[in-house]
Amino acid sequence: MSNSSRGSKLVRGVIGAMLGLGLLAGGATRAAAVEIEYWQYTFKQRVEAMDALIKDFQKANPDITVKHVTVPYDNYRTRIAAAVPAGEGPDVTQLFYGWLGDYIDAKLLQPLPADLFDTAAIDRGFFPFVQGMKVKGQYYALPTAVRSLALFWNRKLFRDAGLDADKPPATLADLVDVARKTTKRDAAGNLLTAGIALDTAGQDVQWIRQVLVNQFGGMPYSADGRKVTYNSAAGVAAVQWYIDLIGKEKVSELGFLTDGVTAFRSGRAAMTIDGSFRLGAFDGQKGLDYGVTELPGREGVRSNFASYWVNGITAKAKGEKLAAASKFLAFITTPAAMQMWMETVGELPARVDLAQTDAVRNHPKYGPFVRGLSYAVATDFVDESIQRKVMMDLIDTVLLKKTPVADAVAAASVEEQKVLDGRK
Repeated sequence: MSNSSRGSKLVRGVIGAMLGLGLLAGGATRAAAVEIEYWQYTFKQRVEAMDALIKDFQKANPDITVKHVTVPYDNYRTRIAAAVPAGEGPDVTQLFYGWLGDYIDAKLLQPLPADLFDTAAIDRGFFPFVQGMKVKGQYYALPTAVRSLALFWNRKLFRDAGLDADKPPATLADLVDVARKTTKRDAAGNLLTAGIALDTAGQDVQWIRQVLVNQFGGMPYSADGRKVTYNSAAGVAAVQWYIDLIGKEKVSELGFLTDGVTAFRSGRAAMTIDGSFRLGAFDGQKGLDYGVTELPGREGVRSNFASYWVNGITAKAKGEKLAAASKFLAFITTPAAMQMWMETVGELPARVDLAQTDAVRNHPKYGPFVRGLSYAVATDFVDESIQRKVMMDLIDTVLLKKTPVADAVAAASVEEQKVLDGRK
């Protein structure tokens, strides 16, 4: 059976189940008018995409109203944690896949109804790493989209430096060479244009830990995800290479123009590492002529990090709200929703058959991310937020306190191992 027919089978199965329950508009029975809340963090393109999906959903289902609530990222998790136990807040909520364990432990989520979400069909139709959302045989959340990392480059800055604007770096050595040639400083040494925008609060943590460590010959974690293994020669070399971009090569600075996204969007950075979700923002930046390519390799080794945001039904949803929430979640994970999400946000469809079409794989901007997914790994986090902070603190310790890289890596691995030891 082709991936396309499998995806269609899943959609037909969901719709058939809904008809049997009288959930679709025009069904044999019609639920009384009900309002549910959907929460996500504030991100312009995501908000626009969800507003459009909600409009289509409500048009087809006039008996259901979806209240769309957005919350700033910095306090998103705390707001969810406070609202749901009090019987308030979202019925359907967005969460980063690495938070699932915390959300289940805190009893914020409930399993997706098995009669609407066929486990075997999801296993077949979605990218395999999405199975991380399955606990004891039950799915607790599903993504509309998935993403990987890629290298963005500014064609104008390449031309200004005398480089081929259509030839981005293919290796880490090439990246350093290009960064040197595109970096500009004033007479006092102040950075005017960064060869590469670096930002540990962005995607650099994942680039270092899940990509560079692999490319230098190591592994960030053991195969079962229970042991930190980047405290190795490879881990130290990977972190040192990153640090050298700032200290030795002087092609970047943390905090340059506030963050990496701002530096690249404003045309003040020749390169940056980021996810496909930046496509919408970069495409909307007037005058920004940029390209996208797969992450540079090292000595023939390619590596990438896959991640995704998912939608789950909260413990608050009961009765008619649970039925409506289930129907809405099924709607925002259909092929049509995924296609629209890709075109609006830039993130890739979570269904393999949609993401692996020739049109997507060969697309000049989506293509590098899709190809990167073929060798990407989605880390099984225990607490993504804490684990991210450990790596951010590692970099700060080296840069600000001048701690030797090997000592900082060793200390970070001890701290992160404490997190992994708390895995249930």
